[in-house]
Amino acid sequence: MTATNSITRRDVIGGIAAGSAAVLGLPLASVTEEKDAGKPLKAVIVGGHPDDPESGCGGTMARLSDMGHDVVAMYLTRGEAGIRGKTADAAAEIRSAEAQEACKILKVRALFAGQIDGSSEINAARYGAFANLLLAEKPDLVFTQWPIDTHRDHRAASLLAFDAWHRAGQKFALYYFEVNAGSQTTLFRPTHYVDITSVEERKRAACMAHKSQDPQGFYGIHTLMHEFRGREHGCKYAEAFVHHNQSRVVGLP
Repeated sequence: MTATNSITRRDVIGGIAAGSAAVLGLPLASVTEEKDAGKPLKAVIVGGHPDDPESGCGGTMARLSDMGHDVVAMYLTRGEAGIRGKTADAAAEIRSAEAQEACKILKVRALFAGQIDGSSEINAARYGAFANLLLAEKPDLVFTQWPIDTHRDHRAASLLAFDAWHRAGQKFALYYFEVNAGSQTTLFRPTHYVDITSVEERKRAACMAHKSQDPQGFYGIHTLMHEFRGREHGCKYAEAFVHHNQSRVVGLP
C-alpha cells in the first residue's frame, strides 16, 4: 500500500469522532463553521407573536445588528388574541405598534406574516405563502421557535420556518430558540450560546415595549433563563440555541 493510501490510527479515530458527533447532533464548529468576517449577513428571527423573537432571541438580535448585519423580526401573527377585552383588530393594532417599538430599540426591522393569533394554520397554501415571504428576504441565518412547545402558534411558526428551509435547499443556517422554558419550550438541549451580557439592558427594554403583555411578569422568567444559560456558557447572561445539524453553521456573536 502506498503512503498516499495509508490510513493511520489518528485518521480512524478522527473519522469516528466526526461521525459520532454528526449522529448525536453535536456542533462541529472547527470543521464546518463558516467564517464570514467582514461580510454582512441577513438574519431573520421567526416567532409566533409580537414579543417572541425579542424574548427568545433579543440579545442576539441586538448583537447582530450592532455588528452591521441586517436583522428582521418576522412575526407569524399580530397578537390578535393577546389582549383581554379588546377586539382582534384593536389588539393587533396595539401589539403591532409595540413590536415596531421593540424593533426600533434592537435596531432591526419588523415583518408580519399575516396569520391570526390563536388560529394559525399549517397547510399547503400557508406553507407556500410563508416560504415566499421568508425566502424573499434571502436569509443567511434563520432563528425560529423550538417545535416542542405548548403553544400552537409557536409550533406553527417553527414548522413553517423548517419547511421554508427545505424549500430553499437547506441553504441557510437554521437555529432554534427557547421561550418560557419549562412552561412553553420543553426538551430543549442547547448546542450553541451567545453571551448577551453587554446588551441585556437593551433586550429588557425591547421586551418592556410590549406593555400589553405584562412584561414585568414574563421577563422575570427570562432573567432566570439568561442566568442559567450564562452559567452553562461561562458568562453572566446568555441565550441558548439548538443548531439543526444538517444546516450551515454560521458563526454566532
